[in-house]
Amino acid sequence: MKSTDKEKYIALCETESTIPVYSRSWWLDTVCGVDNWTVLLVEEKGRIQAAMPIYSPLRKGITMPPYTQTMGVWFAPFSADTKYTSALTERQTICNSLIEKLSGTSFFLQNFHHSFTDWLPFYWKGYKQMTRYTYLLPDISEPTVLWEHMSSNIRRNINKAGEKNKIGVKRGISVEDFMRIYTKTFERQQLKTPNAKILEQLIAVSRERGQGDLWGGYDEKGQLHAVVFVVWQDSSAYYIAGGGDPALRDSGAHSLVMWEAIQAVSAYTDCFDFEGSMIPGVERFFREFGAVQTPYFTISKGKMSLLHRIRMKIQKQ
Repeated sequence: MKSTDKEKYIALCETESTIPVYSRSWWLDTVCGVDNWTVLLVEEKGRIQAAMPIYSPLRKGITMPPYTQTMGVWFAPFSADTKYTSALTERQTICNSLIEKLSGTSFFLQNFHHSFTDWLPFYWKGYKQMTRYTYLLPDISEPTVLWEHMSSNIRRNINKAGEKNKIGVKRGISVEDFMRIYTKTFERQQLKTPNAKILEQLIAVSRERGQGDLWGGYDEKGQLHAVVFVVWQDSSAYYIAGGGDPALRDSGAHSLVMWEAIQAVSAYTDCFDFEGSMIPGVERFFREFGAVQTPYFTISKGKMSLLHRIRMKIQKQ
């Protein structure tokens, strides 16, 4: 029986290390639902040259699933002796082929991985682009080097949390403790925690796979000050979610917990991706860890109808 494109892609995810975690089949099954995502493939002589996973919760509408920073096009790696001009030409040809497959879509919006640097084929076909930023620590193997590159403010907060406020960091905290503090971050802004059930499922699945965990900072009284959720694979670790108790925000715990998590995941990978943010305060927090500002593209076309917007809002509950 001939394999479907989705089956081929699922098999590819088991062997190809360069596919980002957000585009892997296990991640998409969790954040989209097993039956709510598909994939576009470009193949030549039985070899997958490129793949583009898509989440289409709305009729003829493609968008981003929750807790997923990027998707976009994945290209099979070229051989080391491939000329730059040849690689660029082939990737543009591949993108043209994928764009043709998207021709029946009325609304499209995806964040593309930062390794995708040439969006010209999409521009030529009427798509729009907005530049966003993530923050990367490309080498987390040497804690002393990371410490030297941090801002004095982050170092001061880490020291204050550990030395003055006697906060200790624990790995493997309960989902209930994590969600309690994470929820408080939104309650302070009078917002509902987005897609809480999906986040809990992500935590469970990533833990089962040995690719994610929770960290929390507790004081001597047992109060939980701050939490972080990080996932990883060989190519990178990713900060997915976290926050602090609004009543204990001045303790410096969030900086300490993040720092301990970064050191812990250096056992699995060399790179740490903070995910980035366009919110000034969050952006500054990531930047002050010494992370490198790295652009990525949000590529879009068409407009979401009012009905689609309502349905999307309902799905976020």
